[in-house]
Amino acid sequence: MANIKSAKKRILTAERNYQRNLAFKSALKTAVKNVLVLAQAKEKDQDAIKSALSKAYKLCDKAASKGILHKNTASRKKSRLTIAVNKLMA
Repeated sequence: MANIKSAKKRILTAERNYQRNLAFKSALKTAVKNVLVLAQAKEKDQDAIKSALSKAYKLCDKAASKGILHKNTASRKKSRLTIAVNKLMA
């Protein structure tokens, strides 16, 4: 356990950031899952898939800008998601 006041503050800050990042990553995974579920459905709704894909892109970009994900990781996730959707739509 930290004894110095600034170290105690850093522990609290790190925990707060960890919880926020965890929630953001969870939301991103859910968005990706929703896109894949919509793409795998028997009756494919193009508008719903496009809007879900747009939301997933937005979350990836936001995570990269906030430092939750590295920019290359966000780009890779977007690329793999697009490839998966295109494969399922064909």
